[in-house]
Amino acid sequence: MTPKVSRFLRDVAPATPCLVVDVDRAAENYARLKAALPLARIYYAVKANPAAPILSRLVDLDSCFDAASLEEVNLCLANGARPESISFGNTVKKESAIKAAYEAGVRMFAFDSEPELRKLARSAPGSKVYCRILVGNVGAEWPLSKKFGCEAEMAKELMVLAGELGLDPFGISFHVGSQQTRTDTYEAAIAKVGLLFTDLKNAGVNVRMINIGGGYPVRYRSEVPEIGAIGDAIMGAMVEAFGNALPEMVVEPGRFIVGDAGVLSSEVVLVSRKEKNDPVRWVYLDIGRFGGLAETEGEAIKYAFRTPHDGGAEGPVTIAGPTCDSTDTLYEKSNYRLPLALDSGDRVELLATGAYVTTYASQGFNGFAPLAEHYI
Repeated sequence: MTPKVSRFLRDVAPATPCLVVDVDRAAENYARLKAALPLARIYYAVKANPAAPILSRLVDLDSCFDAASLEEVNLCLANGARPESISFGNTVKKESAIKAAYEAGVRMFAFDSEPELRKLARSAPGSKVYCRILVGNVGAEWPLSKKFGCEAEMAKELMVLAGELGLDPFGISFHVGSQQTRTDTYEAAIAKVGLLFTDLKNAGVNVRMINIGGGYPVRYRSEVPEIGAIGDAIMGAMVEAFGNALPEMVVEPGRFIVGDAGVLSSEVVLVSRKEKNDPVRWVYLDIGRFGGLAETEGEAIKYAFRTPHDGGAEGPVTIAGPTCDSTDTLYEKSNYRLPLALDSGDRVELLATGAYVTTYASQGFNGFAPLAEHYI
């Protein structure tokens, strides 16, 4: 929690549940990533947090943007982004969205299949395109394999076809999974792309960009690699794969930029037990999976908690949200322990919740209002 967020929660005491984001911290994280990977162009993954104060600050920092929908493209443009700084990075797009983005000036698009490539040829003629390939996600707490990407051999064929269709076969992309905790997963993916680059150049394709995607982690309950170590691993792998003839590099951070810039403030609704002598208490919060904590699915992302009773005696807990859906249980198997003094009405904070929370929030399940947001 940054000092600015701490002061805001103390002095304003906004109604819960709410997210408070320190925009300056997001800018600092952008600078840290730029220092770790100075040769890479940063395309902020808008889906992580598309709030106008975040986008406009990143525009001021000369960031580029990775948009997953036409709506995100329009958000970027509305907040001052140049169309040439936007990549339409979803490999599954309506053709009407492709056409509208192209007409707005966007000229870089992702794909991973022949039907998508042909849509791009029809509705975004002459654009730069990059093919997403499948890579391992070992070490990712929120894996992103299978749904997007294709095998390398197919990517080679599609990139050749892209040129034949009048598109610019610009590059290859991959994603090692969100909240990636191992640097060697990046290294293996880059090595795979290096081999594909050789095959493509032998086939006469002028491929010249590698999109390393995102996955750069933030600290929740456990330590994660520092961004400097990740940058060193990536650059070492790039030199190993490409020697001195490095291609253009693109990275697509989301969580890393805004994750630890945000704190979610919540109220304890109830602390109870299922039987009199049960050592495990159930702690119900006024926010849960449907209020924006979707990444607790499978207890994948494990947020750290701060309470007014920290430092006192603790005991095991199951943590749940306020809705009537039994799947709205956040943590049951991850050995969470909270103070025994915790009681109804206490305010608690969930740390590093600036990414993938507001955009996952439902619009009114059980009648609960969408999560309030404060950008400071």
